[in-house]
Amino acid sequence: MKRILSIDGGGIRGIVPASTLVALEQQLGKPVRECFDFVAGTSTGALIASACAAGIPASRILQIYTNRSHEIFTPGQPFADAKRLTEGYMYDPHNIQKVLVDEFGPNAGWRVNDSPVKLLLTAKAVDHKPWYFVPDAPGNAKKVGSLNLIDCTVASACAPTYFAPWTMSILGETVTLVDGGVGVTGNPVYQACVEAFQYESFDPAATVVVSLGTGLGQTSARAPRGILGWLQWTVDALLEAPEAQQVELVNTRWPGILKRFDWPLPVPIDMAETGSIPQLAALGAKAAAGMDWRTILAM
Repeated sequence: MKRILSIDGGGIRGIVPASTLVALEQQLGKPVRECFDFVAGTSTGALIASACAAGIPASRILQIYTNRSHEIFTPGQPFADAKRLTEGYMYDPHNIQKVLVDEFGPNAGWRVNDSPVKLLLTAKAVDHKPWYFVPDAPGNAKKVGSLNLIDCTVASACAPTYFAPWTMSILGETVTLVDGGVGVTGNPVYQACVEAFQYESFDPAATVVVSLGTGLGQTSARAPRGILGWLQWTVDALLEAPEAQQVELVNTRWPGILKRFDWPLPVPIDMAETGSIPQLAALGAKAAAGMDWRTILAM
């Protein structure tokens, strides 16, 4: 039996899936990367996926969110909104890089190929080209496995208007990248399945796919007001609207293999809203308590 884990984007709301992975490690007594054959993530999901691949315990990943988010989402309000208006983004992605380098420790220099588990991280170039960062394999193009894992993770997390784009050298060309969730892969589960079944020779009939959301937002039926209201609506739609579509695609093409988990948010929570950490931690603890990982993973 093969097992695939896919984690959505959602910024600070990554606390929720991280909490469920803490429960997984407690119940199974081993790290996430030893429980799955393939781990995929977009944006905050890419941070969790790459950290799991690097061997960071889920409990520590959760602590990064609860204890170090202020290092990433800085400056605070109202300065962040002012910076968004004048520069087009609120936060410097080097903040993410610095935290990851510190947390990865001796593994900070890892390439994508160094991951001991199959991995997929998504990003979108400013020329609209999608990028899928995966280890080199006989069945794929073998173009991105030599890239630095943290670079790929940061690129995936650069949500437009939140973080400045991230620039990397890929195949000798300078590529400017933003959040992989823009337009399509806020939930990368379908792309993970394509990679696994088409390029990694996984058998769909012998595979369990687990997809973790970052909280179901509450939406308003009222139209936004003003340019800032519409800007926020547009960004939210680009990053979050495709999530259900990806689930439907997997269920249509490979019926019966997907186990999707997501949890209603008590109130709308912006992906950079660090003041909601206590609420998210409580929701994460509740979500984790409802996860029977042995049953979910068919162990």
